[in-house]
Amino acid sequence: MQETLMNLRRELHRFPELSGNEKQTAGRIAKFLKPLKPDLILEKLGGHGVLAVFSSGQPGPEVLFRADTDALPISETTNVDYRSVQSGVSHKCGHDGHSAILAGLAAHISANRPQKGKYLLLFQPAEETGMGAKAVLSDPSFAGFNPDYCFALHNLPGYTRNSIIVRNGTFAAASMGMIIRLKGRTSHASEPDKGQSPAAAMARLMASLPKLSGNGPAFGYSDFALLTLIYGSLGTPAFGTSPGEAVLMATLRAYLDSDMKLLIDKALALVRKMAETAQLTFDISYAEEFPATTNHPDAVKFVTEAASKLGLPIVEAGLPFRWSEDFAHFAGRSKSTLFGIGAGKTHLPLHDPDYDFPDKIIGAGVSVWQTLYERFAF
Repeated sequence: MQETLMNLRRELHRFPELSGNEKQTAGRIAKFLKPLKPDLILEKLGGHGVLAVFSSGQPGPEVLFRADTDALPISETTNVDYRSVQSGVSHKCGHDGHSAILAGLAAHISANRPQKGKYLLLFQPAEETGMGAKAVLSDPSFAGFNPDYCFALHNLPGYTRNSIIVRNGTFAAASMGMIIRLKGRTSHASEPDKGQSPAAAMARLMASLPKLSGNGPAFGYSDFALLTLIYGSLGTPAFGTSPGEAVLMATLRAYLDSDMKLLIDKALALVRKMAETAQLTFDISYAEEFPATTNHPDAVKFVTEAASKLGLPIVEAGLPFRWSEDFAHFAGRSKSTLFGIGAGKTHLPLHDPDYDFPDKIIGAGVSVWQTLYERFAF
């Protein structure tokens, strides 16, 4: 089975698809699942999601295990024989490996049918954009499901291979993209006084917005909050025209949803003040919203017990991770946990163009899933 799962992982790696476009990926996963004869397979869930349901027909817990399936807009620079065939697209976050691990659980459940409860194996699209989990949860086809527990894992470079990284409370930060548009009035570049350029306001915002970041009550937050400028544009490349519009984009992050709301409010107030002072109009929109992923202690305990039973090293994460995960939407509805599995202390970081999911951790990932499953199913 290990070789079968490795081959599946490498097939998914070779044919990556971006968020919202995972049609072929979903087809390959469904093809793997169908011979395992789940009681139900739902396709096109929340876009290109695939859900395999194994039901005992008897009372018991409803448990969801989730893997993400989408790739990233990153050109691959590895020379492996299964390297991406899609120009500018590759699996640089390990979602190919997460899917292979969950496929391994499906094979195990097929051979060891549950005696109680219902088990949902979700291969979720569009995690990278923060859209997939919400789309699945709002899909009418998912309306009949109400999991008591939800589990997800993510490979983590920088940690000992096959170690299990857990944390109660916030595991991954909330994040959101903020798009600020300042609108003035163009004029001839020889007569800038006859227009209303947003240049000065843009410059002041570029200097002031990052200063809203802070850690703790001294900055008005309960915990960590960070605003990072990621893009800016002013006017058009026309030497005869004084600009009339500017765009700034920033990523906002916080460990707590309450601090995220406060950071947004502070940013909005600052933009409004700068725009009014410069006699500009403005609008703000948001993209890629990720709430904080908050782990439930009961679910964390089950993961810790499974790792301990398997003899896998357990690492208690100190601070939450600054990256975000749309598994947060499941954590908002059920007793849930997202945990890490170490990819190796010297393994290349996530989103690096040379990153490749380490096949050697597939077995440990499947074993943790199997142990969790058996805790509920028998």
